[in-house]
Amino acid sequence: MVAGSFSEEVAVAIPADRLWKVVFTNTKSDLLTKACVGFIDAVDIDGDGGPGSVTTMKANPAVPDIKVLKTRVLAKDDAARVVKTEVIEGGKVSAQLKSETAVMKVEAAGAGACVVKVTVDYERDGGLLSPEDQAKVAQGYLGLMKKVEAYLLANPNEFA
Repeated sequence: MVAGSFSEEVAVAIPADRLWKVVFTNTKSDLLTKACVGFIDAVDIDGDGGPGSVTTMKANPAVPDIKVLKTRVLAKDDAARVVKTEVIEGGKVSAQLKSETAVMKVEAAGAGACVVKVTVDYERDGGLLSPEDQAKVAQGYLGLMKKVEAYLLANPNEFA
């Protein structure tokens, strides 16, 4: 068993407080299905969004390598805008892993912008993930943030 870790970040042209609110605290929101049309068909959250809550995202049948992504919140700090989750069920790369946890942090980056940082820790039989597989995993997290950014910029009055 090998333990690995990697970090990535992405700039987002949405204020940190707004992004955190709509993505990480609004458990009844349909934002992800709106922002990710053709990618995510349904999102179900069992719990209040805090520790122990389980989120199930059902992918569109046209999406390769993933049908369902299920995560559990391990820790959440709304004041610091940090959430730690573990993958319970995932896609092709996640299937190679014994465990996968992610810490996502949303940091303010000037007026009307933020940076989303993700650190993924994993355990895997057979060695570390390749750089290509690390990029796929990171894109899974940060790509959602970019889709949310595009949706919120195109719909400035929604979730304001």
